[in-house]
Amino acid sequence: MPHLHMEYTANLPQLNADVALIRLNNTLVGSGQFAAEFDIKSRAVKVETFKVGTAMAERAFVYVKLALLSGRSPQIKKQLSESLLAVLQELCEWPAGVEVQLCVELVDMDRESYSKTAIGV
Repeated sequence: MPHLHMEYTANLPQLNADVALIRLNNTLVGSGQFAAEFDIKSRAVKVETFKVGTAMAERAFVYVKLALLSGRSPQIKKQLSESLLAVLQELCEWPAGVEVQLCVELVDMDRESYSKTAIGV
C-alpha cells in the first residue's frame, strides 16, 4: 500500500516513465501519509492503442490512479491528488500541437480485506 498505476499514450515520447515513477513516489513519501517508502508500489503502462474523444486532432493523456487503504479524509485525498497532478505537469516538455490531458484519481482499498506480506526483508 499504496499502489500507483500510471498509463500514458505512446505519442508522448519525451515522457520518461522511470523518472515519472520516482518523482511520483518521492511526492508520496514527502506527503507523510505512508509509514515507509518501500510500501509504495508503482508501475507504468504505455498505451499503444487509444483514442481521446472523436476529433481528428492529435491528443494524448497521462492517467494516474492511486489506490490506498480506506480511512483518509477527503482533504488528505484531495491534497495527494493535487500534489501528484503538479508532478505530472512538470514531468517534461509537452509536445506542441498535441492536446494532453493529465488526470489523477484516488481510490480506496478496503482496509479490512487488504492483506500483505514482505519476503526477504
